[in-house]
Amino acid sequence: MKILVVGGGGREHAVCRALYSEGGHELYCAPGNGGIAALAKCVNIAATDVDAMVAFAKEEGMDLVCVTPDDPLALGMVDRLTEIGIPAFGPSKLAARIESSKAFSKDLMKRYGIPTAKFEVFSDPDAAKAYIRESGAPIVVKADGLALGKGVYVCSSVEEAENAVNEIMIDRTFGDSGNRVLIEECLFGPEASLLCFTDGSTVVPMPAAQDHKRVGDGDIGPNTGGMGAFAPTPKMTAEVKAEVMEKIVYPTIAAMNAEGCPFKGVLYFGLMLTQKGPMVIEYNSRFGDPETQAILPLLKTPLSEVFMAVIEERLGELTVEFSADACVCVVLASGGYPGKYEKGKLISGIDDALTEGAIVYHAGTALSEDGFATSGGRVLGVTAVEKDLESAIRAAYGYVNYISFDGMQYRKDIGRK
Repeated sequence: MKILVVGGGGREHAVCRALYSEGGHELYCAPGNGGIAALAKCVNIAATDVDAMVAFAKEEGMDLVCVTPDDPLALGMVDRLTEIGIPAFGPSKLAARIESSKAFSKDLMKRYGIPTAKFEVFSDPDAAKAYIRESGAPIVVKADGLALGKGVYVCSSVEEAENAVNEIMIDRTFGDSGNRVLIEECLFGPEASLLCFTDGSTVVPMPAAQDHKRVGDGDIGPNTGGMGAFAPTPKMTAEVKAEVMEKIVYPTIAAMNAEGCPFKGVLYFGLMLTQKGPMVIEYNSRFGDPETQAILPLLKTPLSEVFMAVIEERLGELTVEFSADACVCVVLASGGYPGKYEKGKLISGIDDALTEGAIVYHAGTALSEDGFATSGGRVLGVTAVEKDLESAIRAAYGYVNYISFDGMQYRKDIGRK
């Protein structure tokens, strides 16, 4: 098949690697990155340039387009591709609202009885801050729209929460995504991410993963796009998973159908396993990053077959299998991330890690005359697959030791949650 993957980060590298391993495909990635270029032809089209992407897919006669990032999904790229007869994996613009508008998703959960934190939505910063003072802390402040995984503030004091409102709504740190804020009660318990393939009726859950959002060991410091992940998580026991499927997953799919916007693609459930039972923290309308880097190496069924079964609404006819192994992904980030950071730092040791058996996903790299150099905040995802979690943790950090670049930072406790 002739396949185009939209995006250019570690998640897209994981998708390209899974498709490449099937053999026989002609792969393209737009815009791609330095590492993806070894697997696919990279095309210099921004993931958010819907017109150019659709035109390219049409001109090249793509048999399949996988739209992985949140922004082009929210902009309706899948709808546009479908309209011209190109099979596209991902939800429609209306269905993607489950991520692109937290107000929409929280209202959906409220109306259909899907367990989540209590919340209020505000378009006026003074009203939001008044509610925070009334409610007290700890409390959670969220930008309504897409914010690269960084628009969530878990605040331990009223002052911290008011500052978060100022950053989102007044300083406009996330642009128009901060037109509204959600103020939520703070939930407590271990987190887990459950990603599911769905064609709008059949649901196939993947191995549950755990992400590590905060930049520092022990979950300290600001939120990032994710500093590492592992799968499967022992927190998601068979009993807990059954409860999640019954009370959250199936009701969400049914709710989207009832709203006239059936969801097809990968639906990501960000969960908090509280004493009152599992509750939804957030939905994503696509593969999570870096959870995908820890899940796809465990997939045994050809990914392209899963994509086409979802698009053609015949997922129930396909047996989707995952290995029983464990996978750990450690993100190597630029110094200063998630704040300001420098680019262009030469990276050494990638080939050595690969020789030893690592999977190395490129997230923010560019190919220079001297080799790979940093070009983003999250640079690499160093990944290991082993028979059990402890072995995968040891192996992943062993591979990390081979790699270095100026200012490199990473968490030392991935998999230890």
